[in-house]
Amino acid sequence: MRFTMIATYLAIIVTTLVLMTVYIIGLLSENLYSAETVTMFAKANIISEIISDGWGSDISAVSADEFSDVVEQSLAGTSIRGVVTNTSYSVLYDTNEESDLIGRVFMRDVMKHALDGEQEDTITDAENDMRLISVAVPIKESGNVIGCVYLADSVNAIDDTIRSTRTSLIVFSTLIIILIGMLSLGMSSIITSPLQEFRAAAREISKGNFTKRVNVKGRNEIAQMGETLNYMCDELGLLEEKRRKFVSDASHELKTPMAGIKLICDSLVAAENLDFSVIREFLTDMSDEVDRLTRIVERLLVLTKLDSGAASLNIEEVYIKMLINHVVKKLTPIAESKDIVIYTDYHDTELAPALMDYDKIYEAIYNISDNAIKYSPEGGFVHIDVTADSTDMIIRIEDNGPGIPEEERDRIFERFYRLDDSRARDTGGTGLGLAIAKEAVIMHGGTVEVVNASEVGSIFTIRLPYRKSIGG
Repeated sequence: MRFTMIATYLAIIVTTLVLMTVYIIGLLSENLYSAETVTMFAKANIISEIISDGWGSDISAVSADEFSDVVEQSLAGTSIRGVVTNTSYSVLYDTNEESDLIGRVFMRDVMKHALDGEQEDTITDAENDMRLISVAVPIKESGNVIGCVYLADSVNAIDDTIRSTRTSLIVFSTLIIILIGMLSLGMSSIITSPLQEFRAAAREISKGNFTKRVNVKGRNEIAQMGETLNYMCDELGLLEEKRRKFVSDASHELKTPMAGIKLICDSLVAAENLDFSVIREFLTDMSDEVDRLTRIVERLLVLTKLDSGAASLNIEEVYIKMLINHVVKKLTPIAESKDIVIYTDYHDTELAPALMDYDKIYEAIYNISDNAIKYSPEGGFVHIDVTADSTDMIIRIEDNGPGIPEEERDRIFERFYRLDDSRARDTGGTGLGLAIAKEAVIMHGGTVEVVNASEVGSIFTIRLPYRKSIGG
C-alpha cells in the first residue's frame, strides 16, 4: 500500500509538472516570437510608409540613397537586417554592406507574398545553427505595389531564453518531485504504519489471541479504526470467555447426570440377587437423572436457537391474564407440594390484548415463577402482579425466599449461574431458566430486573412494550 500511495502521488505530481512545463514553454515561445514579429512588422511598415512617400515614380537604385538614412535610423540599435527591393526582386538597398547585393536579384518566399500585396512572416534555419525570423511588407504607391521591405533577425536569443527557462522549470520540477517523494514517503509511513499494526493485530485475533491491542494516537479516522479494533478485541475476548465458561458449565452439567446413570448401572451390574424393589428404586433414580439430562439438553437447544438468531417472534394478540392464569395452573401442584401459595393480582383492570409471542413470554414468566417457588420456604408465597401504563405492561413476580445479595443480582441471569449450587441440584435446577427468560423478554424489546423486597424475598419486574395493534 505504501508503494501504491507513493507511486500515485508521484504520478499525479509528475503529470501536473510536465503539463505545466509544456504549457509555460509553449506560452512563452508564442509570446516571445509574436512580440518579435510584431516589432519587426512595425519597423517594416514604418520603413514602407516613408519609402512610399519619398520614392515617387522613380524606382531606380540611385534614388534609394534618399531613404537609406530612414532605414538605418529605423533599425538602429538592433541586429535586424533590412533589404528594400523593387517588384523585380532587384535589391535597391541592403543594410548588410558586406553582402554586396545592391542591384542584384534577392528572392525569398515571404517577399513573393509581399509583392502580391500581403504581409508575411516566417522562421527559417540559416547557416551556423542560426534561426531567422523574417518579415516582408509591400511598398505601395497610389495602391500599386512598387517594391517590398524585407527584414530578418536572428531568434537565437529567444531560443536561448526558452531553453534557459525550460532548464529552470525542469530543475524546479525535479526538486518538487524529490520533495513530494520525500513527503509522500513520510505520509505513507504515517498512514500505513498503523495499518500494518492493525494487520498484525488482525492476524493475532484470527489465531484466537483476543488480548492483542493496538496503540491509538489522536482522534482521526485511523485512530477511530484502532479504537474499533480494540473494542472488537474486547467483545471477542468477552464472547470467548463466555463460550469457554458455557462449554465448561454445560460439560459439567451434562457430566453429573451421566455420572449418576453410570453409577446406577455399575451398581446394578455388580449386585447379585437384588430384590425387585431395589431394582425399581435404582431404575427410578436412573429415570430422574435421564429427566434431568433431558431438561438440560432442551434448554441448551433453546438458548442455542436464541443465540443463533434462528428464533423469531410469532406475534399474535395475547390476553396476558389468560397467559398468567395458565402459568399459575401449571405451577400450582408444584407450589402446593411445598405448601406455597401462588396467586395473582390484576387490580380489577381490563387489559386489552397485547401483541407478543405467547410461547416465549409464557416461558419467561413460567421460569421466573418456578424459580421463585423453588427458592421459597415451605408455607411461603409467590405473588404475580400485573399493571399497565400508556407504553408498557409491567409484570411483577414476588416471593418471600432468602433474597438475592446486591452483588449477585447482575449475575443471576448468566447461564448456569446459581446462588446456592448444591440446593439447585437438589431442586433439579439447570441454571438456564433465568437466562432463557431474559433472552425472551429482550427479544420483545423489554427489560427484566430484580430487587430485594422490603422485608424478605425478591421481586422480579418484567417490562414489555404494550402494543395493542400492528405498528402500535
